[in-house]
Amino acid sequence: MTSQRPLWLIAAPAVFLVLWSAGFAVAKLGLTHAEPMTLLALRYCLVLAVLLPFVLILRPPMPASLRAWVDVAVVGFLIQVGYFGLCYLAFKSGVSAAGVAIVVCLQPILVALIAPRFVGEIVSRRAWAGLGLGLAGALVVILARAQIQAENPWGLLAAVGGLIGITAGTLYEKRFGISQHPVTSNMIQYAVGAGFTLPLALMTESLAISWDAEFIAVMAYLVVGNSLLAMSLLLAMIRAGEVSRVSALFYLVPAMSALFAWPLLGEAMPPLAWAGLALAGAGVAMVSRKPKPKAG
Repeated sequence: MTSQRPLWLIAAPAVFLVLWSAGFAVAKLGLTHAEPMTLLALRYCLVLAVLLPFVLILRPPMPASLRAWVDVAVVGFLIQVGYFGLCYLAFKSGVSAAGVAIVVCLQPILVALIAPRFVGEIVSRRAWAGLGLGLAGALVVILARAQIQAENPWGLLAAVGGLIGITAGTLYEKRFGISQHPVTSNMIQYAVGAGFTLPLALMTESLAISWDAEFIAVMAYLVVGNSLLAMSLLLAMIRAGEVSRVSALFYLVPAMSALFAWPLLGEAMPPLAWAGLALAGAGVAMVSRKPKPKAG
C-alpha cells in the first residue's frame, strides 16, 4: 500500500523552481542599490523581523538538544552564508545571473557522486542517465552564453564556492536534519546568516543603500519569495524525497533564471540555449520519475 503525497508536495517542485530561479535576477538587481553583504544582512534581518511575531504567537517547539541546534545552524551557515554570500559576490564581480545559475546547476552531479556514501542513497542507472542528460543541457547553455558574454573568472570562482555551499548544505540536511517546525528552522538559520553577514558588512562595506520603489520591491521578493517560501520548500522536499531527485531541479535553473534576467537585467538568452533547456528538462524528468512498485 502506498501513501498518497499531499498536494503541496506535488506542487512544490514547480513553485520552488520559479521562486528560486527568479531570485538570481532579482538579487543582481538589488546589488545595483547596495553592496553584497549589506544586501544580505538587510535581507536576513528583515526575515527575522517577519518571523518574530510568528514565534511569539505560535510558540513553535525548539530543537530538543544541543546537537539539533547545531545541525540546524550548520545548514543555515552553509546555505545562507556560504551559498548566498559567495553567489552575491559573484554577481557583484559582473557574472551574469544565468552564469551563476549555470555553475550552481552542477550541484546534482556532486550530490549524486557523494550521496551514496554520505546519506546512503543509491542512484539508479536511469537517474545517472538523467543526470548526464541534464549536464549536457547545462553545457549547451554555457556554450551558447559564451558566444555573448565572457564571465569574470574571479566571479566564477566565487560561484563555484557557492556551489560547494549549497551542495554541502543539501547533503548535511538530508543526513542530519531533523524535522523542525518551519518557523523554528527558518528563525535559527536566518539568525546565523545575519550573525555572519552583518559583521562582514560593517567591516568591509560602506553600508550605503539607494532606497527607491525598485529596491523595496526587490527586498520584498528576496524576503518573502526567496527566503521564506523557496527555502522552506527546498528543505521540506529534501526531507520528503531522495536528495538526488530534488537536486536535479537545479538543471532547470539556468534557463529559468535567464528568462527572468532577460526583461529585468537585459541579459539576452541566445537561441541555442533553448536546446539546452530542452535537454535539461528531459534529464530532470528522468531523474524525477518514481519507479513503478513491483507487483507481489
